[in-house]
Amino acid sequence: DLVTNAINIFRQEKNYLRLFLAGIVNGIGDRFSQVALLALLLELTGSGFAVGAALAIRVVPFLLFGPLGGFLADRFSRKKILIITDLSRIAFAISFVLVNNESDIWIVYLSTFVLAAGEAIYAPARKSFIPLLVKKENIIKINSLEQVMLGAVLIGGSFSGGIVTFFFGPDMTFWFNGLSFLIAAMIIFPIPFTNKNRHIQKNDKKNSESNIFHSIKNIKKLMIASSALYIAFLFEFIVPLFNGIDNVLISIYAVQEFNLGDVGVGLFYGALGIGLMLSFIIAQRIHQHLLLIGLATLILEGLFLIILSRVHLAFIAFIVYISISFVSGICNTCFDSIVMKETPSDHQGLVFGLLATISNTLIGISMFGAGIILEVVNNRMLGLIGGMGFILTGLFLFVVYSSIKEKELPTLRE
Repeated sequence: DLVTNAINIFRQEKNYLRLFLAGIVNGIGDRFSQVALLALLLELTGSGFAVGAALAIRVVPFLLFGPLGGFLADRFSRKKILIITDLSRIAFAISFVLVNNESDIWIVYLSTFVLAAGEAIYAPARKSFIPLLVKKENIIKINSLEQVMLGAVLIGGSFSGGIVTFFFGPDMTFWFNGLSFLIAAMIIFPIPFTNKNRHIQKNDKKNSESNIFHSIKNIKKLMIASSALYIAFLFEFIVPLFNGIDNVLISIYAVQEFNLGDVGVGLFYGALGIGLMLSFIIAQRIHQHLLLIGLATLILEGLFLIILSRVHLAFIAFIVYISISFVSGICNTCFDSIVMKETPSDHQGLVFGLLATISNTLIGISMFGAGIILEVVNNRMLGLIGGMGFILTGLFLFVVYSSIKEKELPTLRE
């Protein structure tokens, strides 16, 4: 059923199919490279700090380039932005093969920064390109397929990345990552140009209101006008603070709590991928009540995280991880669809750019904070705290939404 429904959607949305395939190629290439790069850093330096610095550098560019990437996506061809950022990252992806000893580590940091900056520009352009390519009635189904894509990347990248690095060495994965950018650009190239935001480009040079600050003012007006969009922004401000805890704990659970080593890390990431792919079965059938379903699945995600913090059998943990990402995939589909439905096309780039900036920055802060907290709090207690955070966030956002709706009712009656 999952495969048949996906094929039917791809037949209707052939341009999106190209975007989907490019996303899988890009994502698996990045996963391959990340696995190999972290292993290479540990081999050359033996330092956890070097690994932490490389991970931190991946977060910083979103602060600088996320809003800029979104602004560019609203002013220029989104297709051109995707192709240019893919092609410009090839040399930096391959440059890791030049790292042979500790004195070459600067190449790792420089190229990691540039690659992350490219992703910060690429992500909002790709996200805001989707509504221009697909039929409005297919938006929710397409966003559920985005979760399938993430699942496929997690499964394919996490498992095969480690295997390729083990048998062929890290250099092979770096060449593959560079090749993946070229292949992705070639897949996207045949997508026809869209004209829906071209009128903005013509007016940009003459219009003093085309600057990024004016665009942000317009987004604030949109949030005031749409309670659902307002809640979506609050969601991106709060949830990443607890998402960072999960990202840190997945490896720690596998190694320290279940004694499965690196194999366990791969298994648990694979479970997350399976859950995201399965979420398509339910998410594509949702047609209304997006916000309420999104908040309900957020609360369910918190409950599963609490259960995970109490589990002592690896097999049960594997099943719980599938359940966590299953409800998370539905939640993400709902909130992405809300943003696409509530935001005009000419502002979607900047909105997705701001959301990516907020979420990536806060996840980075959360991961750093989780590492510090783990010095004084045990693993399972932190997992319990993270789960409670999701539940309380879901309840809080529901109360905020209800109070906004109550205030709107008298206005409507008048």
